[in-house]
Amino acid sequence: MDGLMLFYATHPFWVWLAVAAIFLAAEVATGTGWLLWPAASAAVVGLMTLVVAPGLAIEVGLFAVLTIVATYLARRFLQPALEGPHQPDLNDPTLRLIGRDCEVLAFENGKGRVFADGKEWAAVVQDGPPPAVGQRVMIVAIDGAVLTVR
Repeated sequence: MDGLMLFYATHPFWVWLAVAAIFLAAEVATGTGWLLWPAASAAVVGLMTLVVAPGLAIEVGLFAVLTIVATYLARRFLQPALEGPHQPDLNDPTLRLIGRDCEVLAFENGKGRVFADGKEWAAVVQDGPPPAVGQRVMIVAIDGAVLTVR
């Protein structure tokens, strides 16, 4: 333990860089997005110790404040910008079908089958008469595995 304290006393930059690397490695392993901000805060504190070494208590306090502020600002301002108003969820490929054209295979009484994205899907007509076989229609909504077409 004395060796670690001596190392910190002489090289606080490397200790904070190691803390940042640990948080960053945990973030890469989990992919949550929550540990990126403590990693960045530890890196900032490490860079600050290159200029001035204020002491362990101030460094830890600054790390805590930077982590809270960075996490809050990222969740408040960065997340809505990344999601955007019309961006589909990357993990749900069916949402990317909305707005695309598909071919009608069969329709009767407002329900039928369409061919979209290389697969056959159950479909319902949004409004109007049922489309003819072979007609191109546009997907306007998805409810489970049923496409709503127009």
